[in-house]
Amino acid sequence: QVQLVESGGGLVQAGGSLRLSCAASGSIFSGNVMGWYRQAPGKQRELVATITTGRSTNYADSVKGRFTISRDNAKNTVSLQMNSLKPEDTAVYYCNYFYTSRYNYWGQGTQVTVSS
Repeated sequence: QVQLVESGGGLVQAGGSLRLSCAASGSIFSGNVMGWYRQAPGKQRELVATITTGRSTNYADSVKGRFTISRDNAKNTVSLQMNSLKPEDTAVYYCNYFYTSRYNYWGQGTQVTVSS
């Protein structure tokens, strides 16, 4: 089992910044992938960014150049720095831990609201 605790969501004006953080605890395997996904009302959950323990990253095209994902392997934390936020970034953001399909866990979600 892996527990994920997120923090850092909130309300921000367009053009502003927010930083999300997620701490993982429990049975952590090396070689895992952690990341952030988001789900807006009426839409499917979508990938925002992922990062491996080797710090290889992958971003959705919609956030490239604006969002930066990072991690601290020693602390089992992952962060998402979100700059130049747009109203279309409004969603519930979920932290994810993945190590094979058997070990795929989600955080409880944190709301990010960007006002125009």
